[in-house]
Amino acid sequence: MPAETAARRISRKLAGLTPGIPASDGAGVRLTRIIGSPQLNMLDPLLLLDCFESDDPDDYIAGFPSHPHRGFETVTYLLEGRMRHKDNAGHEGVIETGGVQWMTAGRGIVHSEMPEQAQGLLRGFQLWINLPAAEKMSAPGYQEFTASEIPIEQREDGGVVRVIAGRTDGGVSGAARRPSTDPLYLDVELPAGTVFGQGLPQTHAAVLFVIDGELRIGDEARAVPRRHLGILGPGDRVVVSAGDAAVRFLLIAGRRLNEPVARHGPFVMNTQAEIIQAFDDYRSNRF
Repeated sequence: MPAETAARRISRKLAGLTPGIPASDGAGVRLTRIIGSPQLNMLDPLLLLDCFESDDPDDYIAGFPSHPHRGFETVTYLLEGRMRHKDNAGHEGVIETGGVQWMTAGRGIVHSEMPEQAQGLLRGFQLWINLPAAEKMSAPGYQEFTASEIPIEQREDGGVVRVIAGRTDGGVSGAARRPSTDPLYLDVELPAGTVFGQGLPQTHAAVLFVIDGELRIGDEARAVPRRHLGILGPGDRVVVSAGDAAVRFLLIAGRRLNEPVARHGPFVMNTQAEIIQAFDDYRSNRF
């Protein structure tokens, strides 16, 4: 890259920090709601981010029985455990440890997500990403990947980057493709004392969630601690560093849609009239 181009790049700074809030969803699954809470309602186009982690089956075994969605996408990423998905169109499958399901709800889908174990650790994330108005009534669909199908970037410093979506600065492209929001979804592990940089378009909102350890963003004095979300400010790249211990984190970004958002429960549309229509269509079995 020419020096003059590199000099114009603006590193993103830490614009906000939140641990999320304890919440319950489905049939009583205990989780931490990181985006989609009173602390952080949304970050266009990121509508919701839930983290679930428990080795107590009572916290999660009831799962998420059949429920509808319309107008957005759900991305389920399992770090540990198994989750069976089944929908009203006859699609059924199991998300295994390290696997990803990227579901486009589009005009409407009714599905269930049920843990398949009675004991042991269940750990993972569910992200909701908005769809543009032109795609909200599109046909539902899936992109599903096992752990072995997620591309991995092995860094010279010993770091590992699992590329769920987007493209790393090292040239590794992710498994999922969603042109409308051009998402970046990386699971990054850094050894102690190492630095990681990644380009981020200025058109994209971006966040970091620390799974283990803590990291610093650029020359920020405060660190992003474990189980906290760091909201990134404007710029076209991010540089983070691990301290005296290894760190694992998610880097998630998506192109802002800059459209009106009307949401209620499992439906995300552009107007309240469209929300009312969604409820009417669901009750009338038009999904």
